[in-house]
Amino acid sequence: MVITCLDMEGVLVPEIWIAFAQASGIPELKKTTRDEPDYDKLMRYRLAILKEHGLGLKEIQKTIETIDPLPGAREFLDELREYCQVIILSDTFEQFAKPLIRKLGMPTIFCNTLEVADDGEITGFKMRVQNSKLTTVKALQSIGYETIASGDSYNDLGMIKASKAGFLFRSTDKIKADNPDIPAYEEFGDLLTAIKANL
Repeated sequence: MVITCLDMEGVLVPEIWIAFAQASGIPELKKTTRDEPDYDKLMRYRLAILKEHGLGLKEIQKTIETIDPLPGAREFLDELREYCQVIILSDTFEQFAKPLIRKLGMPTIFCNTLEVADDGEITGFKMRVQNSKLTTVKALQSIGYETIASGDSYNDLGMIKASKAGFLFRSTDKIKADNPDIPAYEEFGDLLTAIKANL
């Protein structure tokens, strides 16, 4: 039994924080896990900027409503799910993911939760577990599943390397250069072929 574990942002949908940085006109919010490997540090940085500008959950959700899956992502997911179970492992938050998951055909997603005050200010965040992608892959393996994993960022490398097959998808030149042993793809068709070859 194989479960394919996919990252969401940058792989299936555009990066939420980049879209919000453009919508809000705050370029500092463009920083993602492709730039900063320490997710805790990255989120604290983002929350400080939101507080400084008086922005909260409502403003971000308004931007998320305008985001569509990357071209071909829904079709890729639909076809992949014909061959194996798929779980999206994302460091995003339930409050962000819901409209995007709907547009992707309601695949299973494991993600995190934001702490939000009554006035909509995002006051903190609760991670499911430490190093959630790698931890989840290892948990799936511990109950008898083999995993295949794909993602684009630093926080995906653990699950990619721990799986029986792993692939970078539309990653940065630096991450690809630093991990020459991980096959890297740019097109959904090529990624689907590589996954199917390892089922």
